[in-house]
Amino acid sequence: MRRIRQLAERAWHGIVLYALKFGVVGLIGFAIDTGLFNLLRLGVFGEGWWSTALGAKVLSTSVAIVFNWIGNRYWTFREHRRKNFVLELLEYVVVAVGGLLISLLCLWVSHHLLGFDNIIADNISANVIGLVLGTIFRFLLYRYWVYGMHRSDGLSSRARVEEGQRSLFEEPGHPIDDAGTAAPASDKGAARP
Repeated sequence: MRRIRQLAERAWHGIVLYALKFGVVGLIGFAIDTGLFNLLRLGVFGEGWWSTALGAKVLSTSVAIVFNWIGNRYWTFREHRRKNFVLELLEYVVVAVGGLLISLLCLWVSHHLLGFDNIIADNISANVIGLVLGTIFRFLLYRYWVYGMHRSDGLSSRARVEEGQRSLFEEPGHPIDDAGTAAPASDKGAARP
């Protein structure tokens, strides 16, 4: 039972908590993205390249990316922010563009290849299917690349790397010495399998 609890704690602190925060930021970004996409598609801001299916998606997603970067930098991954915020933003945008391309590919297939060219089909392909696939892609790359504990320019990267190693490979609360090895267990002298 203790082992299950430890695994649950590691999962909570290692991914679930981040996923929940990422989800909250993402839902707000989704509202921005979807709302702006539909306003542009309906011609509220006039007719032009921005009111086409692909143009509206590029513009609405770009606005949502900026919002999401701020939310993820200062809330979701605040402990993993980078000193070099320009490099962080650049990497964030690269990943976000990857997510956008996934969404655009879904929209393109639906709209141009399959011929589903109404606003409902555009929303399903871009804002449901594309969003789900893009979100999985973005979360994994943000968590483990852009804001990964291994980053050398993080605010306290060495301490975070050591903490990450302990949480993945050692029992919680066992210090790691300067050589990178776990100190012997001193609690009740019991050996662990």
